[in-house]
Amino acid sequence: MLAGNPVVEKCNARFQEIFGDYNKNASGKIIVSHFGEFSQDLVNSLSTSIEDMMLESGDKKGVVKRMFSILVEGLQNIRIHGERDEDGNQVSFLIVLQNEEDYKVTFGNLIKRDKIEGIIERIDGLNEMETSEVKELYMEVLSNGIMSNKGGAGLGFITMSLKSKNQLGYISEEVSDDLVFFSVKIHLDRIKKEPK
Repeated sequence: MLAGNPVVEKCNARFQEIFGDYNKNASGKIIVSHFGEFSQDLVNSLSTSIEDMMLESGDKKGVVKRMFSILVEGLQNIRIHGERDEDGNQVSFLIVLQNEEDYKVTFGNLIKRDKIEGIIERIDGLNEMETSEVKELYMEVLSNGIMSNKGGAGLGFITMSLKSKNQLGYISEEVSDDLVFFSVKIHLDRIKKEPK
């Protein structure tokens, strides 16, 4: 990626800010971080490496499977739907933070400005739903089988919400006249919490 490219610089600044916050404010450790493009080989390698690290850390297989689903959805979303800047760069990132009780996974990528409102509405809608409603929506979308022109069925954020069992956080920042850098943060519990 070219130095002096204002879109790349703004996106890298967001990545560095999140990375710095995780380093400074978290009691855990960053187990993976990547800023740049995500090839299919890199997606496969990262997913397998994170899965192996989680198993070595003693995470239960159910948590590992849920993380794997979140990673695959998030990274494929970046690969398939992430926009490119005017120089052809697909600016994106992944950060995975491991704490004693949870994981925090943050994905970021470029999105066309005219699509951001719909994405935010979709996430806000998911955040308002109970887990059973998210599961019902997942099954409905899955059974409809309607594919987008880029090959997706609209399951990405639904899957991340369903598998994390938590609300999705997000930040959007305009980086050019027609592009927004969008990051989504997923919280995945490592241990079961006692019901309130």
